[in-house]
Amino acid sequence: MVGSRAYGLYHRYSDRKGSLPRGSSGRRSTAAPRRPRLPARTPAAHALLELVALSRAQFDAPDEGEILRLAMEHMVAAGPYSAEAGYLKVGGDLVPSPRNGQTHALAVGRRVRELAGQDGEVSVAGRPWGRALGLRGPGVLHGYLVVTSRSRPTEAERSLLAMLVRHTAAAMSVAFAHRRQREDALELHRLREERTALQRQLISVVAELGYERAVHALMADVAASGGGEEAVTRALHGLTGLPALVEDRFGRLRSWTGPSRPVPYPEPDPVRQDEMLHAVARQAGPVRIRDRLITLIRTHGEILGVLALVDARGEADEHTVLALRHAAASLALELTHLRSLAEVELRLHRELADDLLAGTDEASAYARSEAVGHDLHRSHSVVVVQWSNRTADDSFAQTVGRAAVAVGMRSLLTRGSDHVILITGGRPHARALYEALARETGTRSGTIGVSAPSDSLNDIPHHYQEAQRALDVRRHSRERYGTTFFDELGLYRILGPGSDYRELETFVHEWLGQLIDYDSRHHAAMVETLSRYFDCGGNYDETADSLAIHRSTLRYRLQRIRDISGHDLANVEDRLNLQVATRVWKIVLGGPG
Repeated sequence: MVGSRAYGLYHRYSDRKGSLPRGSSGRRSTAAPRRPRLPARTPAAHALLELVALSRAQFDAPDEGEILRLAMEHMVAAGPYSAEAGYLKVGGDLVPSPRNGQTHALAVGRRVRELAGQDGEVSVAGRPWGRALGLRGPGVLHGYLVVTSRSRPTEAERSLLAMLVRHTAAAMSVAFAHRRQREDALELHRLREERTALQRQLISVVAELGYERAVHALMADVAASGGGEEAVTRALHGLTGLPALVEDRFGRLRSWTGPSRPVPYPEPDPVRQDEMLHAVARQAGPVRIRDRLITLIRTHGEILGVLALVDARGEADEHTVLALRHAAASLALELTHLRSLAEVELRLHRELADDLLAGTDEASAYARSEAVGHDLHRSHSVVVVQWSNRTADDSFAQTVGRAAVAVGMRSLLTRGSDHVILITGGRPHARALYEALARETGTRSGTIGVSAPSDSLNDIPHHYQEAQRALDVRRHSRERYGTTFFDELGLYRILGPGSDYRELETFVHEWLGQLIDYDSRHHAAMVETLSRYFDCGGNYDETADSLAIHRSTLRYRLQRIRDISGHDLANVEDRLNLQVATRVWKIVLGGPG
């Protein structure tokens, strides 16, 4: 019966997506094809088949209400359960499903609200077992399923129920994300409408004056074409005959049209740049500073960049100023539009990065990464960035993002409490990001911690801790500024807070792994010999006596240890790490085996 229900759900789901409309009689004009015979399956396999079909239907459902309806209607797929009630979180309140029964509606609803987002038991007359199960997405509660059973569920039935709840919550998270995307698309459409309306308003304002009409019409066409900064500087140079340029708010060149472009373009001085921006912002129109006529590109009081004309001979007149003003207005609309698109993309990147750092479902993460254009199938490293003179706000996160792009790092970016986090493909270059950020910020007082590469998404939270450890070790070292890689910390990897059994095993394997493998293959005692050697303070006679071997045999073994491990006992660093590794191997990890 479970298998036939799974088959029926699959075909109802297929019919709904195909030519059979909802609400029809379900009959076809031709004879219905014979249902293929299903191979014999165990009850667990039947249940899993039905849950798979249910999950597919839920992920294609149009909204959270339909997803909840499907879960309640097919609750029996998970075991001897009944869907007593369902609730959706809407505007901060739990709204009951239309499918809820009326007999216990008030009592069940009151109990669900008392749980305040937690799972808990629910009492329903005639049902010895009942639970209210939260449908949770990343950082959000989508609703509840209230489930009862005629008998206490087995462990297998509890697992199937947990799987149904997780799939339902995941489908709701996807539907929630799709709705957010649609709202974002509507907002972008509104911005485009606003830009078009402003362009028309500007055209009507300057319609009386010939030159002003021509300038405005040209700039409106440039903005509508979507050519960006280069189209604006090209049009402005054509109108005025002067070299036109656009810089970002930090003084970096974005576009230049006309002769005499400096090569290379001068690196900006952050202090002088801020002074210049404040001086121009205090004036109502363009301001002359040395050989440049400068105006700010602004929207809602925020500075997006600088538009300027190079006027070394002082040839600018009122027509030049008019053209510069209109060009700045046109460019502000274009940059606002581009910025809105970038903010939407950045938010999606951050949400995915936050979920990866906290631990998330791999299938969902891969699907979301494809949607934002980031490849998660490669090896990844976690990079943590902290700068002494910058707080970890959106501005600094954007600075880190620009620096990462400049050095070729394709990353997902988010923020921690006092640092910026990058999840980047492969192993980053040892100094490239640090040098790029030193140029961006104008100071070298920054620290970067890099984890070991991770081939599994499930390991990313652990590698985040590694990156934090590397950063913390660097910050407390003599040379506190620069980049530190976790897999180069050596002994420091197992010192300090946060050390765990896994790190101890990794450390021992790195330093003694080849000797342990050799002992296992040849039934030898190289690791034990090395451990006794260190316990005896490096004294040959005491070590030989403790092992009951001849002194020459000990010398031979120590030479073989050097050959097999590749570590030199005469090297102070190697000797220290080997001694700690043998002590951990014997005391913490239990020695042989």
